[in-house]
Amino acid sequence: MKGMRWPLVWAVVFLAGCAGKPGLVDRGSYRVDVSRQAPSAFPRINTLVIHYTAGDFDSSLATLTGPDVSAHYLIPAQPPRVGGKPVIWQLVPEGQLAWHAGVSYWRGYTHLNSTSVGIELENSCWHPVAAGLGTGKRFAPFSAPQIAVLKTLAREIIARYHIPPQNVVAHADIAPQRKDDPGPLFPWQQLARQGIGAWPDPQRVQFYLQGRARNAAVDSQPLLALLARYGYQLAPGMTDAQQRRVITAFQMHFRPARYDGEADAETQAIAEALLEKYRQ
Repeated sequence: MKGMRWPLVWAVVFLAGCAGKPGLVDRGSYRVDVSRQAPSAFPRINTLVIHYTAGDFDSSLATLTGPDVSAHYLIPAQPPRVGGKPVIWQLVPEGQLAWHAGVSYWRGYTHLNSTSVGIELENSCWHPVAAGLGTGKRFAPFSAPQIAVLKTLAREIIARYHIPPQNVVAHADIAPQRKDDPGPLFPWQQLARQGIGAWPDPQRVQFYLQGRARNAAVDSQPLLALLARYGYQLAPGMTDAQQRRVITAFQMHFRPARYDGEADAETQAIAEALLEKYRQ
């Protein structure tokens, strides 16, 4: 050690000690100390968004591999089988951003493309039908083979990124002013039983009904405040029609038997039961 400067001696000793230090990662020509992690960080992926394509498979695949929109996965209505296993299409690696959500908002976050995985389901969406004095929508169902493979894929994505149940959402949830998908025939309750997404406990819904008739009218503003707490976007100056779109999106997801956008006791009770269950 004769003639060596003390700072250099210290550096040699320090580096020798670091070589076996926990949290020191060797990356070839350099090492990275990962023992101290900043708390102001979150995984890039924290939301799973479900869509329908509103078209057949060929046109949907062409659109989703074109220059304007994309999604991570596309599941055919009748997935073909190879070697006895269903085939689905991965169009974008999960680690890369796909253009599937558009202008969107959920639980305080905007630009959901940046924080989500998007799954598109081949489905013709809806066609107009006469409804009273106006026009309604008749939605197309999803096939059992399509939902079966979706369950497996969704469970894997949820486990991979630790996505909480309330962050498994419809496109309509994150963009209620623009979107209806995947619509009221999507089996949210069935998937929730498999650990995919949120669903209220029926007994707690009954508790929050407090003896009221399910379709009893309620003040829309307290209901909208509950929906905002759950994750939906509410903004000052929204028109009555815009507010009804938010309620409709919630009902399509959690009360698909009636999604008229009316503020009623059952919708309010469902919102209260969800907030209680998921501690929001």
